[in-house]
Amino acid sequence: MGTLPARRPLAVSPVGHRTGHWTVADDGLASRSARSRGTGTYETTLPAALGASEFALPGELAADVADAETVLAAFDAHAAARLGADNPALGPMSAVLLRTESASSSQIEDLTVGARQLALAELDESRSGNARAVVANVRTMEAALRLAADLDLEAILAMHAELLAGAEDAGQLRRQLVWVGRSGLSPLGAVHIAPEAEDVLPAMDDLLTFLARDDLPVLVHAALAHAQFETIHPFADGNGRTGRALVHALLSGKGLLTTTAPVSAGLLTDLEAYTAALTAFRAGDARPIVEEFARAARYAATTGSRLVDDLAEQLERDRERLSGVRRHALAWSVLPLLIGQPIVNAAHLQRTLEVPAMTAQRALAQLTESGILQEATGRSRNRVWQHTGILGLLDAYAAEVRRAG
Repeated sequence: MGTLPARRPLAVSPVGHRTGHWTVADDGLASRSARSRGTGTYETTLPAALGASEFALPGELAADVADAETVLAAFDAHAAARLGADNPALGPMSAVLLRTESASSSQIEDLTVGARQLALAELDESRSGNARAVVANVRTMEAALRLAADLDLEAILAMHAELLAGAEDAGQLRRQLVWVGRSGLSPLGAVHIAPEAEDVLPAMDDLLTFLARDDLPVLVHAALAHAQFETIHPFADGNGRTGRALVHALLSGKGLLTTTAPVSAGLLTDLEAYTAALTAFRAGDARPIVEEFARAARYAATTGSRLVDDLAEQLERDRERLSGVRRHALAWSVLPLLIGQPIVNAAHLQRTLEVPAMTAQRALAQLTESGILQEATGRSRNRVWQHTGILGLLDAYAAEVRRAG
């Protein structure tokens, strides 16, 4: 039997380190033994410069990346072709794909929420803290795509400000040490200790130089930028979700995607490999993180295309159900919007379609009588209507991702 060829690394400069000393405060909240275990010497990360680095992409890795980019572009074209470029459902389809990506990215941070609660949160009708956090991540993604053409520090701060809107340090680089680990008391023993606060801005300046390059395959560019961002950990909180939004800013800004592929769903299927790839990047081999993003891209394109098809077929069935309603009725304009927002109320329709209350209520009645919507509260006031078919498809997709993991 022949031997497999050696797996060549994608070499990057490994991170350096800076030594510090940590003392757990005697504030009455930690035991003496906990203070003793948490007090001592630690080493923070000093990110290696990436901005002007040369990269020797191994041939087989370059082929893997090219294949992944091809299927991503095919997914993008499929979404438009399945509905038609002028179809009023294309915008809502983009919205639901963006929301699916945001939910998967949030789930990587253990923020899990079902499609119903997320749709309710978009109407400010949910009491779920996780749902509100995912809606904030949706706003972060929207900001990332809106600002994709000019990824400067202000743009990245704006993304973070959307994610943590209302928090004291939203949209601000951190002023304290942060780490990835189980202990909130001390960085000792942490999986990753981020740079000291004074090292963050120089590292971000280098990252911004790297983001401005145009000499790399888009998926490689996005994977390396993400790994560097997570190494810097520039914020006190929300680094993972902001860093994955940055990926989509690059995929969009560099022209690979016009809609949102659920790449985080692909990462979510193997979190251990994703975490190990970030560790390998810091040790000097970027190949694993590029491979993880290529794998996640293929997963996103394949499963995302099925989700687009399922939602488009649901829309076709709904059009048949609505066939008895006159073509100029508002219900026909509401129908494609339900893909992007499968729970609605009269106020939402009034705002979105700029129609009077009575017109919105009539459309809801027609959609309910046609079996498309169901009133979900049983109340006489503050009612909401839901599309159980679309909610079921979105929950089924999330369940598929969980099973894959």
